[in-house]
Amino acid sequence: MTSGLQWTELAIFTALFLLVTVLGFVAARWKAGHTLDHLDEWGLGGRKFGAWITWFLLGGDLYTAYTFVAVPALIFGAGAMGFFAMPYAVIAYPIVLLPALRLWSVSRMHGFVTSADYVRGRFGSPTLALAIAITGLVATMPYIALQLVGLEAVLRTMGLNGSGILGHLPLLVAFVILALYTYQSGLRAPALIAFVKDVLIYIVIFAAVFYLPSKLGGWEAIFGDAAEALSQTNPATGKPSGSLVLAEPSQLQYATLALGSALALFLYPHALTAIFAARGRKVIKRNMAALPAYSFLLGLLALLGFVALSAGIEPITNAATGRPDSNTVVPVLFGQEFPSWFAGIAFAAIGIGALVPAAVMSIAAANLWTRNVYKEYLKRDATPAQEAKQAKLASLVVKFGAVAFILFIDPQFSIDLQLIGGVLILQTLPAVALSLYTRWFHRIGLIAGWAVGIFWGIAMLYSIPNPATGKEHFGGSALALDQLSIFGWRPFAGEETMVYPGFVALVANLLIAVIVTLIVRAMKVPAGQDVTTGSDYHADEGDEDLRAIAAKH
Repeated sequence: MTSGLQWTELAIFTALFLLVTVLGFVAARWKAGHTLDHLDEWGLGGRKFGAWITWFLLGGDLYTAYTFVAVPALIFGAGAMGFFAMPYAVIAYPIVLLPALRLWSVSRMHGFVTSADYVRGRFGSPTLALAIAITGLVATMPYIALQLVGLEAVLRTMGLNGSGILGHLPLLVAFVILALYTYQSGLRAPALIAFVKDVLIYIVIFAAVFYLPSKLGGWEAIFGDAAEALSQTNPATGKPSGSLVLAEPSQLQYATLALGSALALFLYPHALTAIFAARGRKVIKRNMAALPAYSFLLGLLALLGFVALSAGIEPITNAATGRPDSNTVVPVLFGQEFPSWFAGIAFAAIGIGALVPAAVMSIAAANLWTRNVYKEYLKRDATPAQEAKQAKLASLVVKFGAVAFILFIDPQFSIDLQLIGGVLILQTLPAVALSLYTRWFHRIGLIAGWAVGIFWGIAMLYSIPNPATGKEHFGGSALALDQLSIFGWRPFAGEETMVYPGFVALVANLLIAVIVTLIVRAMKVPAGQDVTTGSDYHADEGDEDLRAIAAKH
């Protein structure tokens, strides 16, 4: 550990952390069913969360510590490009409203716990379901690691900035506690804690947005300072760091990144877990109508990147890597500009904001492993209790696998891996989302499209350098059209416009899925058995033929 511990902030942070720990253990008895030894109960909270609980769970699930830390940090470093998160958060909910209703209904009818469960039932293909499950697992792991990045940024700001294993000890303690109450309480733990997290976040952000500008001379002065700071030449690239206005070569990237991110958001296992846990279709409708309120919060958070530039914030150097940690920008801003007691509340809000999504993500990944790998391939006759036990153990493995990212890999590299997660999960859209409306795609076509999208998407990401950090590969989400290569053919040679590779990979995915589907249908290859019916996609709570909760699958 280092000297310079911020004792007041640390004491308040610890007290609030202990409060949510108690709530996490108490949650096992909150709205409890007759048993937790079933994925319906442990992994989906009994499938009976109402509008308010779902609101806080989805908000806590989707607006993570990484969002609270990294969006303003990106704006601090690059300017306008960081605002891509705003349009994507706004358009995601109208896009997903109707598909989410259909997916909830068919899953409630058949007892599906994961998107791969649904794909297995829709197409009768264990192979396609396995592809969807593995994609979800791989995309979720670095996402959990990113929550650790946000939590460590807060710990580092409070003076816990050591090197080696001891430097990560507070993080390990926090995640051991998280692992224990998630193991005991399942999805009910993050659902209950999300109430505390959201209240703290709203208090902190509204205080920051009104208090900090008054202290720094108003928004006009803040934007002027930010424009001047961003216009300074970056020694590593020889170009300005960013600007308040998006440059022309980045406009296509901005649009495709926003649209691609919106399409991918509710394909992530943790987002779907909150959907599956809802009580009925009306709950989902109300939440999709109300969740854009969080987009307003996100916009306020993003502005803190400009506030940090105006305040002259310098990121803390990570003692483990020797490099400045840009994720500390907002915590340092709070610590510098707020009284110690309020900074402690702000740090706790960000830290708890890491625990809620990390818990839901680990549960969602555990559900995928249990239903679509363990039960499908390792123990077909597993009882509900055995499934629940396997999921609890898998949730522990997932959490500590994510911790390994932080211990053994440069945390900045784990942030780059989020780009891989987004590109990967986007390739499940045809099998999961489009199939809710049509079964025209053949299972073999979907597998072929998925494979092309996955491998080409990763290849494009691999080819992107980042001169600012010295990375030769996986350096960002901006691919120059000039670098777009199709078996050596460069259709946009000389074009400097940037594009999001996940969007390009999805277009290729759909194209291959269509072509292969036409071929295999012409060859009259069996399409696989569909266990769903048209009426399944419109079922709602109260229907007589709904599958009983916690029934044997």
